[in-house]
Amino acid sequence: MAMQTSQTVLSFRSCSSFTKSSFSIIDFRRCSSMDLSSLFHFTYCYIYPRSAFCTLSKRRSRGPVMAAKKESKGTKQGDGKYKHTVDLPKTTFGMRANSAVREPEIQKLWDENQVFKKVSEKNNGGSFILHDGPPYANGDLHMGHALNKIIKDIINRYKLLQNYEVHYIPGWDCHGLPIELKVLQSLDQDARKGLTPIKLRAKAAKFAKATVKAQMASFKRFGVWADWDHPYLTLDPEYEAAQIEVFGQMVFRGYIYRGRKPVHWSPSSRTALAEAELEYPEGHVSKSILCLAVWTTTPWTIPANAAVAVNSKLQYAVVEVQSLSPDAASSSEGGKTRLGSVLKGNERPFFIVALDLVPTLEAKWYVKLAVKKTVLGSDLENCRYAHPINGQECPVVIGGDYITTESGTGLVHTAPGHGQEDYITGLKYGLTILSPVDDEGKFTEEAGIFSGLDVLGDGNAAVIDYLDERSSIVMVEPYKHKYPYDWRTKKPTIFRATAQWFASVEGFREAAMDAINQVTWTPSQAENRISTMTSSRSDWCISRQRTWGVPIPVFYHAETKEPLLNEETVNHIKSIISQKGSDAWWYMPVEELLPENYRDKASDYVKGTDTMDVWFDSGSSWAAVLESRDGLSCPADLYVEGTDQHRGWFQSSLLTSVATKGKAPYSGVITHGFVLDERGLKMSKSLGNVVDPRTIIEGGKNQEEAPSYGADVLRLWVSSVDYTGDVLIGPQVLRQMSDIYRKLRGTLRFLLGNLHDWKAGNAIAYDELPEIDRHALFQLENVVKNIKESYESYQFFKIFQIIQRFAIVDLSNFYFDVAKDRLYVGGASSFTRRSCQTVLAVHLLSIARVIAPILPHLAEDVWQNLPFEYTVDNADVAKFVFESKWPAVNERWLAFPEEDVDLWEKVLELRTEVNKALESARTGKLIGSSLEAKVYLHSSDDILAARLTRMCEANIDADSLHRIFITSQVEILSSLEDAPTANIPYSGEYLIEGEKKIWIGISRAEGSKCERCWNFSPQVGSFVDHPTLCRRCYDVIADQPLPALAAVS
Repeated sequence: MAMQTSQTVLSFRSCSSFTKSSFSIIDFRRCSSMDLSSLFHFTYCYIYPRSAFCTLSKRRSRGPVMAAKKESKGTKQGDGKYKHTVDLPKTTFGMRANSAVREPEIQKLWDENQVFKKVSEKNNGGSFILHDGPPYANGDLHMGHALNKIIKDIINRYKLLQNYEVHYIPGWDCHGLPIELKVLQSLDQDARKGLTPIKLRAKAAKFAKATVKAQMASFKRFGVWADWDHPYLTLDPEYEAAQIEVFGQMVFRGYIYRGRKPVHWSPSSRTALAEAELEYPEGHVSKSILCLAVWTTTPWTIPANAAVAVNSKLQYAVVEVQSLSPDAASSSEGGKTRLGSVLKGNERPFFIVALDLVPTLEAKWYVKLAVKKTVLGSDLENCRYAHPINGQECPVVIGGDYITTESGTGLVHTAPGHGQEDYITGLKYGLTILSPVDDEGKFTEEAGIFSGLDVLGDGNAAVIDYLDERSSIVMVEPYKHKYPYDWRTKKPTIFRATAQWFASVEGFREAAMDAINQVTWTPSQAENRISTMTSSRSDWCISRQRTWGVPIPVFYHAETKEPLLNEETVNHIKSIISQKGSDAWWYMPVEELLPENYRDKASDYVKGTDTMDVWFDSGSSWAAVLESRDGLSCPADLYVEGTDQHRGWFQSSLLTSVATKGKAPYSGVITHGFVLDERGLKMSKSLGNVVDPRTIIEGGKNQEEAPSYGADVLRLWVSSVDYTGDVLIGPQVLRQMSDIYRKLRGTLRFLLGNLHDWKAGNAIAYDELPEIDRHALFQLENVVKNIKESYESYQFFKIFQIIQRFAIVDLSNFYFDVAKDRLYVGGASSFTRRSCQTVLAVHLLSIARVIAPILPHLAEDVWQNLPFEYTVDNADVAKFVFESKWPAVNERWLAFPEEDVDLWEKVLELRTEVNKALESARTGKLIGSSLEAKVYLHSSDDILAARLTRMCEANIDADSLHRIFITSQVEILSSLEDAPTANIPYSGEYLIEGEKKIWIGISRAEGSKCERCWNFSPQVGSFVDHPTLCRRCYDVIADQPLPALAAVS
């Protein structure tokens, strides 16, 4: 509303800015001796006014508060004789969180009293199992760990409040190459030489356990509750035995086989890799060559060439090279592109290429190509050609849909020992599966003259040079594309055919797809992702050529190399490992590892040296934990991990469980995104943008640049982001979170301070409460209801928004603002103060509990500073916030009449406009404090005018309009003609619902200023014994005893 002196200005606003929902509160009894346990059982929801609480007068009335504060500091304010009658807030709850000290104190309190264990065991609302995905025990925690563990903890703590017996066993992945590499990197060259498998395994186990201890301490500092005394570690003997059992069951069902086929091989790690262990960084450049019109990005695989594949449906052309373009010479000057010698000679070579690619190849090769004949791809099948290196005859074969005219020449070099599609084609045609590359990525003797060369280095170049010398290369050019790298060493991998152990996914793929459909996926699109990955994945290579891991329990015949793997041998190994751990495989002789029936043949067998893929380790956790621990069961209610686990833990757990049990190991799955910096960039040390969770909590070396925020601010950030996508964090975001946390703490401190003298017996019955208080309970009930719905749907960011708006903004700007008058000067035991305290107590208990899953330290700090006891179900005292249960629904509070809800929407909207008018009057020097003003209102809506008139004449002081506006008087005018315009220098109008006008006028308040409450009243001066007081303050003082006098002897 725009205000001008002695003028009327229309402001077109709508009052339909509240979104209606509903609430409920205490079961108020009329019994004055009502105890606290019967008082506080409630639930809530909330209505959002568009602007009702947004625009406030810059200088509200703070009379009694400021007067008392000045008096307490020795500053004279009148004679100060009424300062002892002002009820100011009192609490031991500090405004500053002091998180570095207070949070560890609270965590110690929880630990000493075993709060998590005792609350969980006492709850009787059913069991809730969140199964922990094990992080690698190979380094410090990062923001991804923090996001993951805090999301899980928020869910678990909410379930505790919902009366569930919560089971959360933390786990760690302790085997595999990441840990083995850490150990090897810590040793010098001499130490590595004397490292036996047993010594390496001992060092790896020691490293893993030390890392688990360090990570566990960090998770605890995050405020995460778990069964920390009984974690699961994949190196524990009982875990390893359960894993062997899963492997055995898959063997017995025919899902495990040994085969020679191309797998992703890491020369830098010297082991096969699973798809989940690969990454595809941008910018990898390969040299691509055209050999006999065959295009490849891996020239080093040419020695293993067994065929050339074509697409049966494509048209191919026999072309003659007519002439070389003059531009050809300049194209090679930069050295990146190189034309083959075959194009530079005097002869006119002929090539076979895809017909559709002729124009493209002319431009690329800088030649003119004459089409001499065309032929269908299917007609080329079984034609023969001479191998460009060894001269052997090789066939032309029909490949799959991977042969297109999008790039290359339409003919594909096929080496079954170096590619999955090539391998499938090779099986179809019975081609030789040759892979002349060793574990280090060097050519073997099978590669002839290239033997000993590194295939990704000088070996690649040597093959290119050899072919060009024999006029077998058309062109060499750089080609940028995605290429698989080892996720640990960050070095490129190769496809290499080796003898490995595989899980045949094809054998149970359909069952896995059916199981996926039975799971609840959050977000819903996660189902499509894992379905696509599962439906298209190849067989799972589960063997690794490493020392630190669970052994594949197989023996090989010394001469025939045939594997010995059956139920008897597997069960015997499982029994040994359950007692002695997997180290036994390395230090026990074959005779003892073999079951009794085979010991006389022990000399005929040797132990296998492969270990299991770590994804098989963690993928067996449902068997090792859920099916083995007391109180747990499979499937778990929930798995929660990052989105990368669709091809990792989610999938490996699914495959092992479906293969052996026919069902998924989880009923629900939640996936979250990655943590990026504030600019949306991936964190890296080189960019200097890494955000460390420990630094967030404890602070950095420079406390000004990196202050100590504490765990709750970190947790508040987790609740603020939509974790279903990638999330951002950085210094600016953390400052915002800290500010919001500080304001929320201030809200809770206000509630605590104004309940310092509260007892359950002081509660006012619901029917007797002022309407403003019943409306406040209605709003609160709806807030709690909406928050509960958001917890149930795991949408924590909505809870953050609700709490921020309601607890920080709306309560402070309206209800608390209005309540201060009756709380401070209404009289310590007066009805108006007790009714307000009744509502404040409900708000305090409700807010503390609904924020507890997100901000447990803050909630517990509040709870430990409660000035009264809270009982659960009229019985036990809740000594800790998580013993208090979730607020119960109060349907009576939600039944607040709809017409009254509409009225309060309009009143709050009107209050906003009145504040604008008061600000204009203050700017014009008519008033200072809002208590120096009188407000005049006139409405063209007769019904609204009647309701406003009743509020002006309200029997209950708290419902009076002048208390709601924080002015000294309000008058409703029946007609503007009756308005004393000479005394109303500021006025204006605004519209309700687009058509109904409300006129607002501002003048100086009538009467004199009350010394105690600072309200203006004509009654000031009417009381001889207290001439500076208004009627209300006079009545309050009259009811209070005089200060005690010392007796004179």
